[in-house]
Amino acid sequence: MSMPHPTAGPAAGCPVSSAPGTPAALYGPGLDGNTMPDLYERLRAAHGPVAPVTLAPGIDAWLVLGHRELLRLTREEQDFSHDPRRWSLLREGRVPPDSPILPMVGWRPALLFADGQQHRRMRGAVSDALAGINGHELRRSVRAAAEGLIAGFAAHGEADLVAAYARTLPMRVIAGLLGVDDRTGRELVEAVAGLVSATSGARDASRRMGTILQGLIEEKRRVRGDDIVSALLHHPAHLTDEEVLHNLVVMFVAGNQTTVNWIATTLRILLCDPALRSSLSGGHLSVDDALDLVLWRFPPTQNFPARYATRDMRFGGQDVRAGDMLILGLAAANADPEVLPAGGAPVVGNRSHLAFGAGPHTCPAQDPARLITRTAVDTIRHRLPDLELAVPEDELRWINSPWSKGLGTLPVRFTSPQLPRGPVPPQSAEALTPAWQPRPH
Repeated sequence: MSMPHPTAGPAAGCPVSSAPGTPAALYGPGLDGNTMPDLYERLRAAHGPVAPVTLAPGIDAWLVLGHRELLRLTREEQDFSHDPRRWSLLREGRVPPDSPILPMVGWRPALLFADGQQHRRMRGAVSDALAGINGHELRRSVRAAAEGLIAGFAAHGEADLVAAYARTLPMRVIAGLLGVDDRTGRELVEAVAGLVSATSGARDASRRMGTILQGLIEEKRRVRGDDIVSALLHHPAHLTDEEVLHNLVVMFVAGNQTTVNWIATTLRILLCDPALRSSLSGGHLSVDDALDLVLWRFPPTQNFPARYATRDMRFGGQDVRAGDMLILGLAAANADPEVLPAGGAPVVGNRSHLAFGAGPHTCPAQDPARLITRTAVDTIRHRLPDLELAVPEDELRWINSPWSKGLGTLPVRFTSPQLPRGPVPPQSAEALTPAWQPRPH
């Protein structure tokens, strides 16, 4: 690799050196979803659209910050492979088996790590499984689960909307789509949180997730259900159990955590930006407009692994070598001054952001994720119309992760909940109307 390979990068949050080839740490206790945007701009100023970073001690990579460069990275598979077995550090035995980065970038037989025909085969099965989601029933399920959660804390006049709402709601909905109960859903969410933390516990979290999903696959092999797991197991692409397991890992990691962050961040913006909230209440903006502004400014996934150069090349002003790892800097590319209007703010209605990636590997679950997020935000706005932040905005706590821009807490208070009449809606995944229906292939 053309950049140096130090045993540790500079401390997170320190100024980035302007010396070409000097990597900055994309990890550490001082770097979270709130501080990372400043780091991106320092990297952009020092290195241009592609910058050297370290993901863990001794693990160097390139962070792609430019919008145009990221489009090329995601579209040109002949130059940038998804297969981590091409990664030179891994081939040379320079990645410790217990590295916190390995659970996120280690090879799995899943669509995220495949190119060409193999990718198309698995993506076809995943896309068909997702196409079985009935949008009308999904919306009803999300609203029922949301109203049940709100009813559970409405009498208290205060709540942490991350723990009590944003983190719990997608888990229950996705658990229903997977055909698992609430307990299993909670265990999966806890494993996902450990996996994306990029800490020493990531490896154990990955193992826990695999064990849970393996048991689910064995159960669905015995008794087919109307759910995504059964759809993958019985798809004409004939995915093996191992392929089903690892594609479920990709779907659950990407789908759950992204939706949690999208809900929480949208609620934070509405609570902290009076002008945006007024525009939404007055009908000048739709909830979808607000969701798109969040995807531009605060994408739920900050950075996404990874591509591997298939040849030596000059890319974004850097000498990239065959086998180098490149990280998709989704948040940084969205903030690229080369694509933003003169005022620096994205235009309402513009969906050319890269929050869901681009090219053949664009997220296949973005439509259900949007429906879940829109319904979650809409429901709580109507049920808790006088919702307000309970602490100053600068006291909000953020998750420490190189991948995810997520709030740790969102404490709020309210006085006049507008709850529906009649019995409290069901709160468990088992009680919700199934939102997945079998479809012919």
